[in-house]
Amino acid sequence: MWNPMVERAAWVVMAASSALASPALYAQAQVQAPDVLIKQLSTEVIDTVKSDKAIQAGDLAKVHQLVEAKVIPNVNFQRMTSATVGRYWRSATPEQQKRLQEEFKALLLRTYAGALTQVKEHTVSIKPMRASPGDTEVVVRTEVKGRGDPIQLDYRLESTASGWKIYDMNVLGVWLVEQYKNSFAQEINASGIDGLIAKLAERNKAAAAKNASSAKT
Repeated sequence: MWNPMVERAAWVVMAASSALASPALYAQAQVQAPDVLIKQLSTEVIDTVKSDKAIQAGDLAKVHQLVEAKVIPNVNFQRMTSATVGRYWRSATPEQQKRLQEEFKALLLRTYAGALTQVKEHTVSIKPMRASPGDTEVVVRTEVKGRGDPIQLDYRLESTASGWKIYDMNVLGVWLVEQYKNSFAQEINASGIDGLIAKLAERNKAAAAKNASSAKT
């Protein structure tokens, strides 16, 4: 149920999903514009990784601290999870919705946090944004540059009472919500919502055990 291309490119998302904002886009001065926010956060995350020897050495505990502090506050996990689960979200109980959101968040954290240790000489450039001042949803397109070919990394953001929030990301031409939506639907059709929760929990638990074992060696 998991696409290897998403896994391969995932580190880029968290490396740059700390960046969003552009002043001309939003009328209220106290609210950071989406393209400015993406640029700022991306720069902060990448600079932190480059300057922290422990993160570069693979200290996942420090990586998680960085992601929790910089990235998580800028992501609407409820909308991302509900969109990924699709029509099944409405039939899920509040407890199931809560568990789905927790496990999906853990999945993304695990997938992307480990890859942040690979950030060495990367920079993020923001492409011109097509949006009007009154827009409540926008797409911020970026390009991540390193030693290899530039990587396309785009964000869908929505305007909320607490500022702009990411609710989907496009890695190498693939929107993550749509990518996971297909595999989640297959799992739900096979074993129900509880089956999907169990599958996610099992995968997250196995990954946590593996990381703990690696940390001891």
